Amino acid sequence: MSKPLTLARLEDLTLGAFAFLPRSETLDHLVRFLSTWSGSDKFFMLVQYTVKLLVPFLKWRARLQHGAGLRKAPVSPSADRLGKLGSIISDARMLFRLWGLLPIYQWMTTLERNPSPTRKLRTIERLQGWSMLGYYPLEHLYYLLSHDIIPDKLALPSLTAFVPFIRTRPSSKHIPLQLGTLGLWSTRFWAAYVFLQLAHLREDSKLLQMRARTLAKTKTGASASEKAELKQRKKALTSELIVNLAYLPQTLHWSTEKGIFENEVWLDICGLVAGIASWKSGWEATALKPASSLADMPPMEPTEEKLAPHFDDPLKDLVEEPSLGDM
Repeated sequence: MSKPLTLARLEDLTLGAFAFLPRSETLDHLVRFLSTWSGSDKFFMLVQYTVKLLVPFLKWRARLQHGAGLRKAPVSPSADRLGKLGSIISDARMLFRLWGLLPIYQWMTTLERNPSPTRKLRTIERLQGWSMLGYYPLEHLYYLLSHDIIPDKLALPSLTAFVPFIRTRPSSKHIPLQLGTLGLWSTRFWAAYVFLQLAHLREDSKLLQMRARTLAKTKTGASASEKAELKQRKKALTSELIVNLAYLPQTLHWSTEKGIFENEVWLDICGLVAGIASWKSGWEATALKPASSLADMPPMEPTEEKLAPHFDDPLKDLVEEPSLGDM
């Protein structure tokens, strides 16, 4: 016999209808990924560049339809709305990077206390950190100046301003701030970071090959877990290489006054490629890994060779496309 339709039963069938829906591991993974700052930024990066590529396509289609007599005017309202959405996302991503210097400071202090496996890697990472110390303040000034939050001239404080009980007068000397100059030098520091990251990846690849040769020389050879680890690290290196090779044309274009591309669609394609690769690596990094038992791991022979560390760019969640294309 069916259950009587009581008030509690009616509530379970209506307000509690989600009890009949299955639990999704993919949804759990998506929520876990998007709950992080890096995951949400990668998501908006994908939307931003997808929108930037859709806008010129919709405008081109509108012109074709107008020429064929299928549209009254050669304009696309959808393209205009998507363009506004892309601008809002670009502005928001730059706003969320206003605290970017804090993790850089934290990473640089940690770097000095935990040096890299080789001197060359340590030098590269030091230069990367200093390049970010130049990149972020200039981008912050660019953002604030573009929104008229700060004036285009900053007055220098007078010497008497630091003396108490003395009336001070504003200094006659000013530091001029030009929007284009701030954007150029900001992306130039970012370009330096990208070149250094490519050199970093080259050194990481050498260390990874050394790790593989060390395991091959052992009596038992590489175990299944070690082979999986090497494969995962190589995959991470490849993904990071794709991201930085996609960033490279953007940095070169925005680091010059006239740019190197006449059609900025190529820049949007590079940004979409970088976004897809970043999303893929971030998605795999936030996947739940099965717990491994130490009893299943075979003993390794001792070696004096430094093994390649697990590759994880400490700045990958911070250094994203500066969104200076509209400067």
